Amino acid sequence: MLYDRTAAKLFGVALRILGNRHDTEDAVQEIYIKVWQRAASFEATGASPMSWLIAIARNHAIDRLRSRRVAHEDVSGNETVADDAPTPEAHAIAAGERERIDHCLGELPEDRSSAVQAAYLDGASYQELAERFSVPLNTMRTWLRRSLIQLRECLES
Repeated sequence: MLYDRTAAKLFGVALRILGNRHDTEDAVQEIYIKVWQRAASFEATGASPMSWLIAIARNHAIDRLRSRRVAHEDVSGNETVADDAPTPEAHAIAAGERERIDHCLGELPEDRSSAVQAAYLDGASYQELAERFSVPLNTMRTWLRRSLIQLRECLES
């Protein structure tokens, strides 16, 4: 249940840091192992559990990024190196999807669109967003839930 409710957000946080879908998928698995191992250390001190999870995800992704920079392979014996970069077709598909998402985000009120992007792209917590937009916490939850429903309906049409 925890994975189902949090995986998309943690994946988004890790992907923004790592910038590579394959590395992010591996990192998310490792993040949930860390969460399982550190569950006893969680203290409800007013911060949301999601903030705790995001902190673990962010720190793990940063550590993974740093270790990637430090590790240098000797590639002198390699005659050819596979290109993992997206193909022009993949770029075109992604650009089309991005346009659809931008269009649907544009149909939301500006504050709702900003809140959705901050929550699901930047990893901001409900509490942080409620403070940023000067609204009660439950209002922010309602904004995000209704905005996601509206986005889903727009993307499905």
